[in-house]
Amino acid sequence: MKKIYVDTIAEMLGVRDWQVENCVKLFEEGATIPFISRYRKERTGGLDEVAVAEVRHWADVFVEMEKRKATVLENIEAAGALTDELKAKVEGCVDSRELEDLYLPFRPKRRTRATAAKEAGLEPLADKMYDVALADPVPEAKKFVGEKVASVEEALAGARDIIAERLSETASVRETLRQIFRTRRIVTKATKKATGQEAMKYRSYFDYSESLERMAPHRLLAILRAEEEGFLSVKIDADPERCGKKLYYDFCQERRYPAAPLAEQIHMAFDDSFKRLLEPSITNEVIKEAKEKADVESIRIFGENLRQLLLAPPVGQKRVMAIDPGFRTGCKVVCLDEQGNLLHNEAIFPHPPASEKIKSIQAVSSMVQKYGIEVIAIGNGTAGRETEEFIKRVPLPQGVRVFSVSEDGASIYSASDVARAEFPEYDVTVRGAVSIGRRLMDPLAELVKIDPKSLGVGQYQHDVDQSLLKEKLDNTVESCVNSVGVNLNTASSYLLSYVSGIGPALAENIVEYRSENGAYRSRKDLLKVKRLGDKAFEQCAGFLRIHGAVNPLDNSAVHPESYHIVDRMAADLGVSTKELVGNEELCARIKPETYVSGEVGLPTINDIISELRKPGRDPRESAQEFEFDNDIRSIEDLKTGMELPGIVTNITAFGAFVDIGIKQNGLIHASQMGVKGMADPSKILKLRQQIKVVVVSVDLDRARIGLRLIR
Repeated sequence: MKKIYVDTIAEMLGVRDWQVENCVKLFEEGATIPFISRYRKERTGGLDEVAVAEVRHWADVFVEMEKRKATVLENIEAAGALTDELKAKVEGCVDSRELEDLYLPFRPKRRTRATAAKEAGLEPLADKMYDVALADPVPEAKKFVGEKVASVEEALAGARDIIAERLSETASVRETLRQIFRTRRIVTKATKKATGQEAMKYRSYFDYSESLERMAPHRLLAILRAEEEGFLSVKIDADPERCGKKLYYDFCQERRYPAAPLAEQIHMAFDDSFKRLLEPSITNEVIKEAKEKADVESIRIFGENLRQLLLAPPVGQKRVMAIDPGFRTGCKVVCLDEQGNLLHNEAIFPHPPASEKIKSIQAVSSMVQKYGIEVIAIGNGTAGRETEEFIKRVPLPQGVRVFSVSEDGASIYSASDVARAEFPEYDVTVRGAVSIGRRLMDPLAELVKIDPKSLGVGQYQHDVDQSLLKEKLDNTVESCVNSVGVNLNTASSYLLSYVSGIGPALAENIVEYRSENGAYRSRKDLLKVKRLGDKAFEQCAGFLRIHGAVNPLDNSAVHPESYHIVDRMAADLGVSTKELVGNEELCARIKPETYVSGEVGLPTINDIISELRKPGRDPRESAQEFEFDNDIRSIEDLKTGMELPGIVTNITAFGAFVDIGIKQNGLIHASQMGVKGMADPSKILKLRQQIKVVVVSVDLDRARIGLRLIR
């Protein structure tokens, strides 16, 4: 990668150029983000996975920019306009906008008024006017009157069209206007189409203006969505008079102030260029630029929400009864073993209209006893609370815990190809119930099967840059899977596909080998998997776990390339490796600096010792039971001042949505989070966090609930 790009990335991220260079080299060698951030700290200077992901993002951006530069230079050269100076400017670009500004005058374009004027031979007149090479353009314009130009005014008009287009394609002019437009206010007005219920959600913006610089990302995205749907007209209050004066001043500073007759023509050309060409173009550019920033912020929040959801506390390998609640169609009940395998399914009808309570209690009791159920997972959708209350009336064995589980995405999974492949003989209701149970056992392993955009934790996710969103979400899922580690002998191919260096094809091969040969006994067995070579092994081995392996390090995050270091540590302590692993006292006696050599520095040694203390430790917390206020059934039951328990269901830039046990979620606005001024909700709350709130407002007409965070 060119040094100019390396330096730019380093400056943007606030890191050293050698760190960027080494990251890029590792990517070129086939290394992944999790592998680099976990096992190559010496080469990157300890960059975390967020920084490594940013390096990869910008490296990819600049690879594409280099391709674009080649196209631009080729086209300019074909037009016979490429000079050494222009070539140097193009090659020195690190901003795509700057590159496109340089290319704009040479880009093929549709026929314009300026094109017609040039065909009429008026470019020499425009050149003299633009260069302020005459005081009065009228005598010069008379020379161009003839077969193609009918009058002096037509000649002057054509020259003005050429000047107007030239101005609109001048990089310095466009950048000047961008700087002005960025400081102005965005103004929205309702259109004639803005009637009816669909438009009413945007009514706050029917007559609205705000500084573009200060506008919150979620407001900008809402406005642009409303514009897309035809409910709003959007513009930037650019102050044409100020813009015109600035452009004219800059024009004259580069040349000289023209005499009055020419000045009048120049002003006319400037006004036309601004209104017809520059204002619409720069408005679109600046709004697009603001949207890109809003996209980044919204995607960041979405990514953080997804991370919290995927790393939600699991109950672990327990025998689970999962219930997908319903009224008319009944509750679909499934029983799963410790590995999440389906043992049994049936429907019960404890609610109206059937109201078979006694029969349902008997059925649940029988299933709990027969299948040794340890925990019960109840979907939180329709009839969720009623089903939870019903289950609590069932005489359950001591120790059986009951959990409310988010159903978001369960229906998407149940109708997916993944679900059909797992349960080809069962219908969507059974698959949905299984998903609810499995996501209680291990949210990460189950939720990776569902498109993140279907999990109910994003904001305007369909409006943001989809390629950037996919990149962020893929990185997040990959990060979560590899930070937790994956059980090589129980993981599905879908979960394995997110492990560093594996992907879908190798994941299928890993599962196929396991089916044909039985459980993996060693990480080295992976090298027997079809098409899994040394490079893939290097990238994935440290993130895969084998419970009960002969070598205890195979159930840790210690990479096989470092096993010899652990063996040395154990030998120096006079114990076996097996005795060292998990022994806090022995680990405390290790002197890290003793084992530093070559490319193995203190960061790697310290990571190894940390892992030896608690090998294979799951970084996630334990799942906790939760209970809503039994007196609250609907929004009509709410009164201001009530204190209620709740669960955070979504976090946005402006606040957090909270499930308080009724159909409508409440909103804790960022100003109601117990800190002075506006808080950053993502720094205060976590998804699925259990909290206490107080009701501050209830709007029955709009079904909106305002909350304040207590704790």
